[in-house]
Amino acid sequence: MAFSVPTAAQTYREQIGNDMSKCAPGAGPAVRVTINGVKNSSGRIRVQSYRGTASDWLEKGKWIYRIEAPARAGRMTFCMPVPSSGTYGIAVRHDVNGNGKTEISEDGGGMSNNPSINIFNLGKPSYKKTAFAVNGGVKSIAIQMKYM
Repeated sequence: MAFSVPTAAQTYREQIGNDMSKCAPGAGPAVRVTINGVKNSSGRIRVQSYRGTASDWLEKGKWIYRIEAPARAGRMTFCMPVPSSGTYGIAVRHDVNGNGKTEISEDGGGMSNNPSINIFNLGKPSYKKTAFAVNGGVKSIAIQMKYM
């Protein structure tokens, strides 16, 4: 799938492929996302980027790019391009049975900066806890998957 920078009319919701060349030396702006602790190789992993703002972070339909791939137990790496330098957040979901629905007791998830998730925030920590800066190059982050 070709990569394109969103225009003013198309700012959200673009599904892209995992093109690691976008994270090669000298490339960017992009985020190299290493996901650790994927519990098994069933289902699908979804990685989504958001602007690091209160109005966009984890809001329905406010993701910028989405990459989906078959789950692989252990560690997986994705390259998430971003439209420009700025502040972003990354959310990851492991849909263990691949049905597209969230089963709290089965599915896993994680977010940039690995904030603690508990019953009180129901997996939605503040954008301030997940936001990070991307300058012109490639930013590397690691996300630890969490399962119930």
